[in-house]
Amino acid sequence: MPTFWKGGIRMAKLNGFTVWDEEYDTQHFTPEEIAESDLEAELIMALIDARESQGVSQRSLEGMSGIKQPAIARIEKGVNSPTVETLIRLLAPLGKKLAVVPMNPSANG
Repeated sequence: MPTFWKGGIRMAKLNGFTVWDEEYDTQHFTPEEIAESDLEAELIMALIDARESQGVSQRSLEGMSGIKQPAIARIEKGVNSPTVETLIRLLAPLGKKLAVVPMNPSANG
């Protein structure tokens, strides 16, 4: 399966569709690195969902957060990894916050 990089993520073409290249990941990254990447992707998707569900454009979020629209676009594409400070500045105007929760919902710690 031919692979390529898109937005900092290793992708592949399968039956004409772009898909995540899981085989590449398991061969080149540790389980911990994959888990970290998955968590970052989940966080960015939550940011995008919060912004889009409220009908807020990247340009509007720039005005609300003080983070420039091109930087927001790079974060949402996965090109740049945001700092905690940047995430807080992006999430707060959307009525969201960061929280530390167990990775396993049944975990007690």
